[in-house]
Amino acid sequence: MSNRLGDWTEGEQAITYQTCTSCGHVQYFHRAFCAACGASDPREARASGKGRVYATSLVCRAATPETRAHVPYNILLVDCAEGFRMMGHGENGLAIGESVVARFEPFAGKLVPYFAKSK
Repeated sequence: MSNRLGDWTEGEQAITYQTCTSCGHVQYFHRAFCAACGASDPREARASGKGRVYATSLVCRAATPETRAHVPYNILLVDCAEGFRMMGHGENGLAIGESVVARFEPFAGKLVPYFAKSK
């Protein structure tokens, strides 16, 4: 894809996703093809950051020295409004089914999606 949008994996405060121009499949991880039908060159777009908590897990033990300062931290699976599911960080105490919105916070030296309860 020639006009790739920048996102949080490149230090930008954005979440991008792809939609297949052939079958309409929505996918989160950037690929050069549609994971559903194999068509090449899916269309990229920026997500709204809105979603609903699908699953949550409180991490109480640091996996690396860089993450030690963040313990405990919450890891979420979020069903995003655009139709894809993604993993991100989130406020402690979020429950399955709650509406959330993403912002971006530093974590272990990187900027990551951080979901907070929608107001």
